[in-house]
Amino acid sequence: MTDLRGKRVTVAGLGVSGVSAARALKRMGAEVTVVDGGDSDAHRERAAELGAQDVTVRLADAETLPSGTELIVTSPGWKPQSPLFAAAGEAGVPVWGDVELAWRLRGARPGEPAGSGGPPAPWLAVTGTNGKTTTVQMLASILGAAGLRAPAVGNIGTPLIDVVLAEEHYDVLAVELSSYQLHWAPSLRAHSAAVLNLAPDHLDWHGSMQAYAADKGRIYEGNQIACVYNCADPATEELVRGADVEEGCRAIGFTLGTPGPSELGVVDGILVDRAFVENRREQAQELAEVSDVTPAAPHNIANALAAAALARAYGVPPSAVRDGLRAFRPDAHRIAHVADVDGVAYVDDSKATNTHATQASLAAYDSIVWIAGGLAKGATFDELVRESAPRLRAAVLIGADRRLIHEALTRHAPDVPVVDLERTDTGAMAAAVREAARLARHGDTVLMAPACASMDMFVNYNARGDAFTDAVRALAEARSHEVE
Repeated sequence: MTDLRGKRVTVAGLGVSGVSAARALKRMGAEVTVVDGGDSDAHRERAAELGAQDVTVRLADAETLPSGTELIVTSPGWKPQSPLFAAAGEAGVPVWGDVELAWRLRGARPGEPAGSGGPPAPWLAVTGTNGKTTTVQMLASILGAAGLRAPAVGNIGTPLIDVVLAEEHYDVLAVELSSYQLHWAPSLRAHSAAVLNLAPDHLDWHGSMQAYAADKGRIYEGNQIACVYNCADPATEELVRGADVEEGCRAIGFTLGTPGPSELGVVDGILVDRAFVENRREQAQELAEVSDVTPAAPHNIANALAAAALARAYGVPPSAVRDGLRAFRPDAHRIAHVADVDGVAYVDDSKATNTHATQASLAAYDSIVWIAGGLAKGATFDELVRESAPRLRAAVLIGADRRLIHEALTRHAPDVPVVDLERTDTGAMAAAVREAARLARHGDTVLMAPACASMDMFVNYNARGDAFTDAVRALAEARSHEVE
């Protein structure tokens, strides 16, 4: 059902993706109703804007299926167990996600079926527990360096539906996909795709690690050219083995070590390709230097290799990989160097909101004063602390669930000094930076990698990272005045 003219479609959710889907469906000739459980001033404002476009909006009721609904398009965060979807199942109404809608309508002109606008741009898709956004941005930079019109879209913040229905022509799309989006996108068939890593996350939504992994693995279904996996994470390779792909599609690994045939890896500080060369058993193609990647932390090198693998699968030359990686700069709060103060480096990785991301961040430095804490979201910290203990000079803990990290430190790193800040106001970050500076020695790194969500103290991880950055700059200024 890609011809939506006259179809009665219900959109679940009045957020960014829901509003985008409602507008797109209206452009395609559908009769659109949006439902949302909220009824705030912001909800009413969005409802008024859509109402002016002849879209019906029903607030404060997200459970009842509107009469006559023929299709539901859901925002990514809505759980599969939602009453609305149960009612849809009983009525035989299909449920699509925003990505499924975008996939089915790619190449369409407004008011006409899919394909009416000419051949659609292929998708190079990326998922994983951590590193998705950085990898997709790297990929877009590489593709751009090859002279291709290739935006970074999807879960990164630009709704796919807006891009596929845009009048502007793109050569290829670099697409970030979350497990939520993949759950509701059964028809997706990418040119090539990568799963960067798998670690427990969003299990309250998916119900189990097995279900979470299965949704991530949907990204490989129907791949045409390459399924890219992480050699250091066997679960990603297992997903490739279980995928039903097109004839001739290849499994391509990436590794921080020396690559084997059909892999990309690192040799003597050089990123090399043994997958997309004429004789992969005996040849390797130099792509870039480790120093071309910013920052050159191990997990970010892995991101670069995954991006390079997808770009090479699309036929991009080696020089574009090098130029694209050199041009790329990560978003704020992703293992970002803030300043050096008295011989100590201060690094902001506020985006490390779970233990998997934080473990990768801690592995990038040798001697660390670790600032951590926030909302644990049900996480445990024993494995993280056990693996990272040899690198820890000290720890400064903040936030609502800091006790859980403190207990793990007591069990697995009893000799590491711990400062437990018994405050959860935003000013706690400045105090944490002062305590970290007191504990740090010349050559150490003060790393703010919280392993927790931020909402107990901050609006989001960006605000938390900004607070850390402001505190470090204030410290640097104070020290400079002392020298004067």
